[in-house]
Amino acid sequence: MSRSKPKRQGIMHSRAGADLGLRYLSVAYFVRKAVDDQMIASGLSLSRAKVLQVLEREGPLRQASLAKTLRLAPRSITQSIEGLERSGLVERRPDPDDQRCKIVLLTPKGRATLTTGMEAGQVVLRSIFGALGPDRQADLDILLNDIEAAQTEISTRLRQ
Repeated sequence: MSRSKPKRQGIMHSRAGADLGLRYLSVAYFVRKAVDDQMIASGLSLSRAKVLQVLEREGPLRQASLAKTLRLAPRSITQSIEGLERSGLVERRPDPDDQRCKIVLLTPKGRATLTTGMEAGQVVLRSIFGALGPDRQADLDILLNDIEAAQTEISTRLRQ
């Protein structure tokens, strides 16, 4: 009898963890959507902002390096870069070291648009997470650190 109790608690704990995980994913989806919607209204989607952020941080990059950094397929980054280029947010130039490759760089318009878009997204995030108050924010920060550590541990085990 005592053996079935821990097993049952383990099953309940597992279900609770899965249910909580699904709730977390749902909340994260809606927060991300709210941020993306606000950023789009200011002229830049969250996915396009990620590309511009990498270029701002790293400087001009080959398309292949940009794809690798963003963990995107080369074809996906090409489509994204083409759209950003049409909008005047990035520029592509031949790589001086290898004419077969293209270097992507952030334009002044891209830098300004990134700033505006990120500020718009931050308004939403400050509104949502600011409502928690400092103590609850600190608690959430600890929980997110624990979740990140668990995810890293699981990812490491799966790669072995």
